[in-house]
Amino acid sequence: MIGVPVELRQLRYFVTVAEELHFGRAAARLAVAQPAVSQQVARLERELGVRLLRRTSRRVALTSDGSRLLVEARAALAAVDRVRDVADELSRGRTGVLRLGTSRGLGDRLPRGLASLRALAPGIELVLVDGPGQAHAAAVGAGELGAAIVRGEVEAPRVRATPLGHDSYSAVLPADHPAAGSGTVRIEALADLRLRLPSRTEDPSLHDAVLARCAEADVLVRRGRDLTSVEDTVLEIGAGSGAWTVLPDTLLDVSACARSVGARTVAVRPFDPPLRLPVRLLLPARQPDPCGQALVDAFR
Repeated sequence: MIGVPVELRQLRYFVTVAEELHFGRAAARLAVAQPAVSQQVARLERELGVRLLRRTSRRVALTSDGSRLLVEARAALAAVDRVRDVADELSRGRTGVLRLGTSRGLGDRLPRGLASLRALAPGIELVLVDGPGQAHAAAVGAGELGAAIVRGEVEAPRVRATPLGHDSYSAVLPADHPAAGSGTVRIEALADLRLRLPSRTEDPSLHDAVLARCAEADVLVRRGRDLTSVEDTVLEIGAGSGAWTVLPDTLLDVSACARSVGARTVAVRPFDPPLRLPVRLLLPARQPDPCGQALVDAFR
């Protein structure tokens, strides 16, 4: 709808609720009263004329329209934050700011790389920007990010990609499932469970890789709800939801997963054959070679 008066506050409240899937937690994170969050999100839905969230007394979930808008809302807020950052840099006369695109599940690769960068250039200011790989690629090409670490295949004009290695993935399944009795698991052994993955918008590389593996094994996929919170999903699998998911090995030490494994409610099994995705560092095509190599060396 042309001319819809959407406020940044509404977008920020919506994004926070979408990430938390809980109005109370979103309000706490925003440091505002819960009714204010509910009112602003409802107002946004009215002004846009679409339903963004499904609400019940027990849970909050994104609608398909909500998932699509979430991507654009994050991009809009990131652009606003970038304008503020640039204005702040100009007002303070700062230099040496690196905006680095990241994603969840990078494990110790990220803190190790950041420590290396600080050792090489102690005066640099690092700003981490979370988001999906394709959006990061576009932002690097447009000069909005100085670099980005992404998984899978991404392409964008004016961007060059340098391999950093691979991330391995494992299946998280109920501990009492027959497939949990083996040291590794084949996709076809999980066909009776519902597969929970991040939405393709959130993580297209993982989404496509898992579904391609299912197709190769001639497995008819039974899809469950999108994975939005790793901890909640692991706890639900352990509680008997009849589902399984795929997580990078770098994420398998999250507290809920560790507790569930310790309590023997879920099992974590590597795939047979192994499932791995390439990790790449994206840089502007015109980045000077010494600068680019320093970043590659830090995160490889």
